[in-house]
Amino acid sequence: MNRIASILAPLLLIALLLAGWETACRVLAVPAYFLPAPSAVAAALIDQAPALLASGWNTLAMALLALALAVAVAAPIALAAALSPMLERAVGPIAVALQVTPVVAIAPLAVIWAGLDHPERAIVALAAIVAFFPIFSGLLTGLRSADPDLERLFDLYGASRLQRLTRLRLPAATPFALEGLKVAAGLAVIGAVVAEFVAGSGAAQGLAWKILEAGNRLRTAEMFAALAMLAALGLGLHGLLRIAERQVLDRWRGRRR
Repeated sequence: MNRIASILAPLLLIALLLAGWETACRVLAVPAYFLPAPSAVAAALIDQAPALLASGWNTLAMALLALALAVAVAAPIALAAALSPMLERAVGPIAVALQVTPVVAIAPLAVIWAGLDHPERAIVALAAIVAFFPIFSGLLTGLRSADPDLERLFDLYGASRLQRLTRLRLPAATPFALEGLKVAAGLAVIGAVVAEFVAGSGAAQGLAWKILEAGNRLRTAEMFAALAMLAALGLGLHGLLRIAERQVLDRWRGRRR
């Protein structure tokens, strides 16, 4: 019953918000170019469905590629930093600097370095930079969160550094790493969209370009349709990672028992 309520509650709230939005647009006679009614957005979503699906796939592909790149770079660095306090002190400020630097500020440089004919390279690189820190921070925090009593037990049995890493620290880091991956996935989508905005090129043909194109033509309903597609993409990706997280953690806890 609680599970059904948890599913129905957000759906009911969304339905109420859309109904209020539709009513306000009709009663106040809001111009469609300023704020289209949900019915107009739905019509644009149906009419532009093939183009939006193609653009959504391009954005998702770049975000997933960026996420894979971020994992491939962040995971080994986090592992090395967990084993070497000196390396952690050296890498830490650089990782924080990447996190706090707005992607918009470095996007023009990335576009130039990637080449104006290949904006997708810049988009993937920028999205990977945005996704780097949650993966690095989550894994590093998890690797340092092992139970001190178990650490002393491993010392007592003379465990090697490799045994300590694979049998103690990596299992302890699993929940933290998965949570960091979920956060990084959302940030990768955001980074890809922002980078495409800054790149200002339709060569990548992602959802950001559809929003820019519709905005330049004052087709506000199409802009909202692209935003709805982008929101659905982000929610779907988050949902899949949440299911995968639950499966991995359930199996991991079962093995521990």
